[in-house]
Amino acid sequence: MDKTTKIYIAGHNGMVGSAVWRALNALGYTNLIGKSSKELNLRNQAEVNAFFIAEKPEVVVDAAAKVGGILANNENPYPFLMENLQIQNNLIDAAHNHEVGKFIFLGSSCIYPKFAPQPLKEEYLLTDSLEPTNQWYAIAKIAGVKACEAIRKQYNKDFVSLMPTNLYGSNDNFDLKSSHVLPAMIRKFHEAKKDNASVELWGSGTPMREFLHVDDMAKAVVYALENKLEDNLYNVGTGVDVTIKELAHTIQEIVGHTGNIVWDSSKPDGTPRKLMDVSKLKKEGWQAEIDLKSGIASTYQWFLENQDSFKGMKVS
Repeated sequence: MDKTTKIYIAGHNGMVGSAVWRALNALGYTNLIGKSSKELNLRNQAEVNAFFIAEKPEVVVDAAAKVGGILANNENPYPFLMENLQIQNNLIDAAHNHEVGKFIFLGSSCIYPKFAPQPLKEEYLLTDSLEPTNQWYAIAKIAGVKACEAIRKQYNKDFVSLMPTNLYGSNDNFDLKSSHVLPAMIRKFHEAKKDNASVELWGSGTPMREFLHVDDMAKAVVYALENKLEDNLYNVGTGVDVTIKELAHTIQEIVGHTGNIVWDSSKPDGTPRKLMDVSKLKKEGWQAEIDLKSGIASTYQWFLENQDSFKGMKVS
């Protein structure tokens, strides 16, 4: 790629897409394309094909997806399956049919079996059953991985799938009904800070999770764009995990909340542990740089600067 390569970032307004846009822009790439969902409905195959015919992107980054936490996945299984299938199938097929030179498909660590050995290796894909609460999203993402692998195998095209661990950072979703655990905790502790109220959190706090700052994820995408990777599937993470309790106490300290934490053990914990084996991408030459504590601190600062825009936000 050179700096004028035409790069289409699907989902450029989302947390990951906007981070990829910032990273490429900072490196001097001048031909970036982004369309909002109002401008281009990625679930509509005809619209997507027309867009590819008109714009002729040379490279595509698929950062578009319907995403959410345990609650959102559990209560909305059909849209999490179908909408993600529609989005990615339309993009992958259009990229293949319209001679896109490079395609980066972004997925999630939830594609791996619930009780797979830890840390999770790429080879564990499809070796056992999935976590029931987010299997719908996982199945869609597995289909995307396999579609890219099939195109790579049959047509020798540079289609690569990157599977990030739990992401957080600027432009995250802080809606308590649909957000993931880390941004949800930031909001809960912040809202409870004023009155020093107790904070109720789901589960036992014992599951272990790995967290990757979205700016690191964006750098991994750029690395995959600027280098020809040998394989079709790579994990992207830090290779370090913490318990949900440790995460809660870290966020509580950064936010400055000093009240009690109440754990609701009647709520589901999800997968006991999800740690990524990141050695494969590390061997290719990339690794994460942002540590969890400084990453949370910068995310909380972004939250403070943008909290007025969050729906249902309590005045603080």
